[in-house]
Amino acid sequence: MKTFLEYVAEDIFQKYGTNLSRVVVVFPNKRASLFLNDALASMAGKPLWSPRYVTISDLFRLHAAPVHVGDPIKLVCELYKVYTEVTGFDETIDHFYGWGQLLVSDFDDVDKNLAPADKVFANVRDIHELDDVSYLTEEQRQMLHRFFSNFSEEHNSLLKERFLRLWSRIGDVYHRYNQRLHELQLAYEGALYRSVAEKADTMAFPYDHYLFVGFNLLQPVEQKLFTTLKNQGKAHFYWDFDHYYLHAEAGHFISQYLDRFPNELDSSRSDIYDNFRQQKDICYVSAPTENVQARYLSQWLQDREVSRRTAIVMCDESLLPAIVHSIPPTVGSVNITTGYPLQLTPVSSFIDLLYSLLTAGCDHQRRRFRHPFVKRMKKHPYMKYLTQDPSLKDRWSFETDNSLLIERLAGGEPLSLLLEAVGSVARNAAQQDAEEGAPLRHESLFRAYTLLSRLAALVNSGDLQVDEVTMGRLINQLIQQTSIPFHGEPAEGLQVMGVLETRNLDFDHVLLLSTNEGNVPRGTNDSSFIPYSIRKAYGLTTIEHRVAIYAYYFYRLLSRVKNVTIVYNNATSEGKTGEMSRFMLQMLVESPHPIRQFTLNAGQNVQPLRPRPVEKTPAVLDALRRRFATSHSTPVVPNSSLTPLLTPTAINRYMRCPLQFYFNYVEGLREPNEEDEDLIDSRMFGNIFHTAAQLLFERMMERSPRIMAGDIDQLLKQRVDIERVVDKAFCMEFFKQPDGKPATSMPELNGLQIINREVIIHYLRLLLQLDRQLTPFTVLRLEADVVVPLHIASLGITTTIGGRIDRLDSIIHKGEERIRVIDYKTGSGRLRPLPSVDSIFDGTQLNNHSDYYLQTLLYARILSSQLSSPQSTFHIPNSTPGSPHHIPVAPALLFIQHTLADDYDPILCFGKEKILDMNTADGNRFVKLLVEKVNEIFSPELPFNPTSNREQCINCPYVHFCGR
Repeated sequence: MKTFLEYVAEDIFQKYGTNLSRVVVVFPNKRASLFLNDALASMAGKPLWSPRYVTISDLFRLHAAPVHVGDPIKLVCELYKVYTEVTGFDETIDHFYGWGQLLVSDFDDVDKNLAPADKVFANVRDIHELDDVSYLTEEQRQMLHRFFSNFSEEHNSLLKERFLRLWSRIGDVYHRYNQRLHELQLAYEGALYRSVAEKADTMAFPYDHYLFVGFNLLQPVEQKLFTTLKNQGKAHFYWDFDHYYLHAEAGHFISQYLDRFPNELDSSRSDIYDNFRQQKDICYVSAPTENVQARYLSQWLQDREVSRRTAIVMCDESLLPAIVHSIPPTVGSVNITTGYPLQLTPVSSFIDLLYSLLTAGCDHQRRRFRHPFVKRMKKHPYMKYLTQDPSLKDRWSFETDNSLLIERLAGGEPLSLLLEAVGSVARNAAQQDAEEGAPLRHESLFRAYTLLSRLAALVNSGDLQVDEVTMGRLINQLIQQTSIPFHGEPAEGLQVMGVLETRNLDFDHVLLLSTNEGNVPRGTNDSSFIPYSIRKAYGLTTIEHRVAIYAYYFYRLLSRVKNVTIVYNNATSEGKTGEMSRFMLQMLVESPHPIRQFTLNAGQNVQPLRPRPVEKTPAVLDALRRRFATSHSTPVVPNSSLTPLLTPTAINRYMRCPLQFYFNYVEGLREPNEEDEDLIDSRMFGNIFHTAAQLLFERMMERSPRIMAGDIDQLLKQRVDIERVVDKAFCMEFFKQPDGKPATSMPELNGLQIINREVIIHYLRLLLQLDRQLTPFTVLRLEADVVVPLHIASLGITTTIGGRIDRLDSIIHKGEERIRVIDYKTGSGRLRPLPSVDSIFDGTQLNNHSDYYLQTLLYARILSSQLSSPQSTFHIPNSTPGSPHHIPVAPALLFIQHTLADDYDPILCFGKEKILDMNTADGNRFVKLLVEKVNEIFSPELPFNPTSNREQCINCPYVHFCGR
């Protein structure tokens, strides 16, 4: 079966011979020219003078010189200047940019459709202004009246007033904008088309013949140009259609033009225009994912002979990367029309990360780059190229996370610094030895550098003045719109293309991918300042136009095909079910051909991962020994400040889930710490409060460890003293200044940080108010380590167990001295007393603050044992140093937010009974159960089992490892 272009070539050859130097062939797009030229050369069988090939866009632009179409960003910037001048609105260009693009699009549509701009943009505040409607048809008048009935004075509102005020000035903006662009010898595409069309009768068209091939929808500007050339006897038209759909939706436009612009080919010839009804093999295939569709490509190609008459058509061009990797190596030549998206190349992520570093990642107060941004930047593979330039290595080295921003990148705007960095990467990458993937890398870097240079030129000329946020959006938008063209021979091999590239081309074998509703026809964004009713009334572009255009693409592609496989995604996601295109449904109902339907399966059944226990093999036991055994060369000394190897946190983690303990402490898989340096999270808030409380009590203890009511009263009266310790704590914990003394002054805090500072000051005052009720009392230690050795017989090792006490004090209660082990809690939770000591180690109580109990009771028991020992280094009032002196030690959890409650007492309870002394039966029971739990952890016979409590898995950081 001949292709449409072969029939066109045959007709051209018969009418004009081999000397086609005075002939211009005009196509909707460039691709068809290569195939027509190949067909002409084959038919001639000898050298010939080929015609000139141009697109319809080229034809208009050739006759508009010296005016040319402006850069899209330049066009919006010029529109902004006109808009502010005409309307007097004080919108910033950042707010204007998005709907400035919308205005340019509306102007473009008005001009391409030769609509009366003054009428379209008329002031419509009052419906009575539409009295002069003689030029409208009855249907148009009814449409306008229905629309404007919503804008009557009775139904006015602030939103309508603003809209009408803006719309009433759009006409002035339109005319002034076009005047300004004309002065700059610029135009948007619609204005350029309109200018050429309106002057076409007086223009000189140098060629003898203009052959218009394969058009469908003709906009009024194109119709005007076609008519002018036709009247001069220079225009000839070749229409590509089929009688099957000529009078249906797909042929809606062509059927209107055949009389005005007669076909050069015989429209009655069945071999040219009645092919859709010829025998075809049509197959519908549903697939569960987009990736499965791409993978099916390999199997589909194996079943047929691949040539240039074989095409892969992507209804969703984002499939291209998957398709490229799915083409089997047995396929020789491949021609890819659609460019590779720049957004999917490494340079896109490099630009995004670097721009974020130079803007949001800059901490100007502390004169450094923020750590999370630097951390992500250092991981990017292009960093190795950036630091290869000796002149830039020091400037762009991020080996020290807190390098001074001002010294290293002084005075540089983010865009210029970004341009410098990408340029350096491009140069250094180009100097590397050739390797697989290098051409794509080099081309992507070149494209990215070109885009950034273009933006920089607009900024330097003063045409583009936007803030950093809008500049970042513009960069991302340009990257998303840019693709990297592939080099190939279009007339050979497998053809891979998008739907628009299929115009005028015919194939024997076609695979249509992702043919879903929303892709065919393409879902369109109808955002516009011109309502649908007005568009309909004045013949502007509407959704119906777009649907008819896609219907033509779909049915025309299938007209001359021998076999076609149409694949669509049937997956359900976000509450929506994947649906086949409406054109596929039409085919099922109306097509004269039988249609086979199949479903693609991945070939693999999803096997749910089930967490498995980890046996304590010799390797695992060795890892436990290395992790928890104390060094034989460093003996454990009671009451020393040795770092505990076995902490309450580790024991609590084991009780929550032994498998989680294994991942953390045996395999060494630590949870990621992606902290935001500007955000004070719960952990940082607690650190600042603990440090501030320590500093506050250290100040009171400078005179005496015995705290009197007067000491606290003085602090409560002098707010500035509390503020100073809080600021110092901020400097130490948040700003990472060990001595707590900033070089100049306290760094400026942002809004949320100021709020957190005030909350911490308030919490300290609450703490002081509670402590005043206990005065006089003695502070024994602040941030004290309590550590004791613990022998684990099953492993033959000795470890250390313990932790750090926030505060250790001595109070007199009802005439009896008592020591309190206090742990501060800044959270909002309320402590629920446990029924007994056994419940601490009961897995069903893990969500009931049992971990708090374990920690505080452990510290209190260790301290109680040490105070009863002659070797105790703690000095207790009223006791003789070096002699045993039993004083009750009580565990206490002090929740700062609840200190204002009546009779608040932070001492822990079992049921309603307070735990006033850990050297009791409960204390002994606690030690017994703790030792049993520790032996269970290290027992070689007991594996690390996954927890049976699924609630523990909800926020577990290791949930993906165990597969639950």
